[in-house]
Amino acid sequence: MDSLLLLCARRVVAQHPLPTLPAHLYPVLFQAAFLDGRPLALQDLVATWPFPELHFKRLVGHLERWSDDPFSDCINAVIHAMVVKLRRELEEPDHQSRCQLLVLDMTGVPDDPDESCFCSSTKALATACVELSKHQQEFQRHRPEQHNGCSGAATAALQPPGVDVLIDFHVDKNSYEILYDALQTRAAGPLRLKGREFHSQYMSASSIVTMLESLDPSCLRRVDLFCNFFGYPELLEILPHLSRFPELRSLKLQDIGMYARNLTPESANGIQDVGRQLGMLSSLRELNLTGTLLPGNLSHILCDLKDRLESLELAFCSLLPADLTFLSQNFHAPALKRLDLSGHNIPQGLLEPLQLLLEESSASLLHLELTDCHLADSHLEALLPTFLRCSRLRFLGLYGNSLSTAVLKNLLQKTLELPDLHLVVYPIPKDCYRLELWGSVQGLIEDEDLVTVTTAEISQLLANSGRTDLVWTDNPDSHEAPDYFSL
Repeated sequence: MDSLLLLCARRVVAQHPLPTLPAHLYPVLFQAAFLDGRPLALQDLVATWPFPELHFKRLVGHLERWSDDPFSDCINAVIHAMVVKLRRELEEPDHQSRCQLLVLDMTGVPDDPDESCFCSSTKALATACVELSKHQQEFQRHRPEQHNGCSGAATAALQPPGVDVLIDFHVDKNSYEILYDALQTRAAGPLRLKGREFHSQYMSASSIVTMLESLDPSCLRRVDLFCNFFGYPELLEILPHLSRFPELRSLKLQDIGMYARNLTPESANGIQDVGRQLGMLSSLRELNLTGTLLPGNLSHILCDLKDRLESLELAFCSLLPADLTFLSQNFHAPALKRLDLSGHNIPQGLLEPLQLLLEESSASLLHLELTDCHLADSHLEALLPTFLRCSRLRFLGLYGNSLSTAVLKNLLQKTLELPDLHLVVYPIPKDCYRLELWGSVQGLIEDEDLVTVTTAEISQLLANSGRTDLVWTDNPDSHEAPDYFSL
């Protein structure tokens, strides 16, 4: 429910132009204008922003992707207002602007590089940056006569301070060129892009290297290389360039070498070289290797890391019992807050090593993902005592396993004693399926009536427990697992 202050703010931003407003109301007015999709009000607010900083995420909260996005116009309105401010400061250096904005923080704003569902804020900001830089150069070439002959110090004094924009870069072949051009302006332009995160998709290794070399090394915290279909040679072309980012905390490398049916001696050597390069990243705390084939080689990936990981995602990595045993005995285990082992066949020799690993991680673990792990009732019952030792656990993902209603109810009752547990994603119970025959083919399909009954029973158990903060759902997409890591 909206606060009275927000309700009043929504009435105010419905007006255009906005009335003169006290500075302390600007944050709530910005929130109201953004949530209500009022780009003209946002332009007025940014044009007179009375503070040196504007943080999107603090003002409007967590933003999701929308297929029908009323907020694209709002984001573009903020960018447009900032461009108007900077152009005026270039053209009228003596003008006393009411806008005090020096830092625009757009980290966490949804982005879509191919613009199929949402606007590309990366592309929009890069375009604005390039156009402002060109305008600055053109204006300086045709500066009025009274400014000609100014000393270097006087010229610098005429240079407006500009705006630093913190942003999560989302780059593909459509936005690569304009972003590269924008980054070449660096500190000389009035609009300076500083990437906190770098997400690339469908780009060559050489293009990624070129882009990384253009980024400000002091800002980058996260790198995500997605759907690039690399092997180890391409990865080893990129990794040495990451060591120039001293604050890099999170690295996501998906599907490396996934198309090789068997590890060759060359790929095994590549894994060891990758481990050595990862060891050069002194601030690394999160590593995601989803879909990267690593059977028997996890030790080579992790052994050169200088400090302990807090998040390790190893979904569909074809790990062997020896890999989990190594991890349970490694110094990373007691520090893990997030662990994802989805896609592994736990009953095939991984159950005991997993128990050992969870015991070692129990004091720190917040997030555990075991989706599609071939878990049956007996395996979950064996793991339950270990789950209960994870006293800080907040998220448990069990979707895609063959579990009965009875064992899920037991899990619910037992895990009520975990005070911080907030979200459990469970599979539709196996007894909620019925056998259907289609000609000569038979298969299992969901019995909607049984699913409805089971869902109601679980909801009733939760209601009876008084744990209104605890969510159980069989829809893995209905709730986003929280991000526990602040970069």
